[in-house]
Amino acid sequence: QVQLVESGGGLVQAGGSLRLSCAASRSIFRMYSIAWYRQVPGKQRELVAGISVGGSTNYADSVKGRFNISRDNTKNTVYLQMNSLKAEDTAVYYCNAQHFFKPYLPWGQGTQVTVAS
Repeated sequence: QVQLVESGGGLVQAGGSLRLSCAASRSIFRMYSIAWYRQVPGKQRELVAGISVGGSTNYADSVKGRFNISRDNTKNTVYLQMNSLKAEDTAVYYCNAQHFFKPYLPWGQGTQVTVAS
C-alpha cells in the first residue's frame, strides 16, 4: 500500500522555482512529521526540510531562505516550494514520514529535479 506519493519535479533554469507535492495517506499525515530528502547518484540521501504535525519546520543550511515547506491539512499534502534554484539542487527528491527524526517508511520513486545552469 503506497502511503506517500511525490510529484512536481522537472527541469528548470537556475534562479527559477518549482513546487513539489507529497500526498500522504490520512493516517500517516496526521500522526507523523513529514520531511523532504534528496539524493544525487553516488552520494547519501540528505535531509532537505521537515515539518511536524503541529507545523514546526526545519531546513538544511543549504536551502534556508530559498525553500519553504508547508502542509495542507485539508488535502493531506506537504509541499516544498523551491525558489532561487541552483545547479547543486539537482537531485531526486523524496518525501517520507519521520519517526524519532528518522525516515520511517519504505522509500518511494521520488521526483527528479534538474536545474540547468
